[in-house]
Amino acid sequence: GWLQGLSLSESKTCDPDNVAFCVLATDEEDEGDIALQIHFTLIQAFCCENDIDIVRVNDVAKLAAIVGPSEESGEPRDLHCILITNPTEDGWKDPALEKLNLFCEESRNVNDWVPTITLPE
Repeated sequence: GWLQGLSLSESKTCDPDNVAFCVLATDEEDEGDIALQIHFTLIQAFCCENDIDIVRVNDVAKLAAIVGPSEESGEPRDLHCILITNPTEDGWKDPALEKLNLFCEESRNVNDWVPTITLPE
């Protein structure tokens, strides 16, 4: 899959059929950011409406180290909301995506609708 940062305007034009899952990332200082929390609420509504799994990551710096800079500009990306998309039909059979999907499904079974994942060191 490949990464696509998501803004509210992009969510209206994004094809949800190509989205494998959504990552919402925050740090402790982001918790008081009301605008970001509203943004997350709207993105979560979009994902729930389109049956897109959502996971939360609580370390933007670790996520940035994994994702790397933008391929086009080399600039750091805004990683607060990322859609993992898959442009090919075969990509949906990716074992990592299947494992993440199962994790999200198990979390929903215990009423954890947006589970948090801890990134490796």
